[in-house]
Amino acid sequence: MESTDKLTDTNAILAFLYETFPACFIAEGETKPLKIGLFQDLAERLADDSRVSKTQLRVALRRYTSSWRYLKGVKAGVQRVDLDGNECGELEQEHVDHAQATLKESQEKAKAKRQAQAPKAAKKPAKKAVKPRPAAKKERVAKPAAPVVNLVPAKMEQLAANQRVNVKLGASPVSGTITDIKKDDVHVQLDSGLSIKVRVDHILV
Repeated sequence: MESTDKLTDTNAILAFLYETFPACFIAEGETKPLKIGLFQDLAERLADDSRVSKTQLRVALRRYTSSWRYLKGVKAGVQRVDLDGNECGELEQEHVDHAQATLKESQEKAKAKRQAQAPKAAKKPAKKAVKPRPAAKKERVAKPAAPVVNLVPAKMEQLAANQRVNVKLGASPVSGTITDIKKDDVHVQLDSGLSIKVRVDHILV
């Protein structure tokens, strides 16, 4: 049974949208431009779902549509889609131009931020290199432990009920606990309270 706890984390709400409306909200790869006025459709469709508020839905929708992945998908000749993935009108050129301008501006800001941080990062090693060489070696000794943190796709024989796992949803994995395994489907209760069913190749351990 699904939890009725409110979803307040934007990543958890996006995971909920990917699972509930997979033909509209694309978790990985190229996205589809959304229908104009989709927020109202979304609010009406989820009006009886106490887990999500209109405010949080609006925040999640804004993050989804302002991502580089989404903006790259807003191209001439592409059809907008509704919540069920039905095509509902070709993109207008002014919307394509706006998306491309927004993407360019966002990428330039990110580039400028990286360049601004680069001199600071370059100065730090210079100070450390003056004297504490032993400390640098000690840090390297500790680094082999890092690969343990790297998550890899799980195999079905590695999974069991009540096991803690990470589920690949969108940009970052979401933690949860396996509740049931049926053939190729794994049922996971996310820490956010959402219960989802995913294929084994979406499980990371």
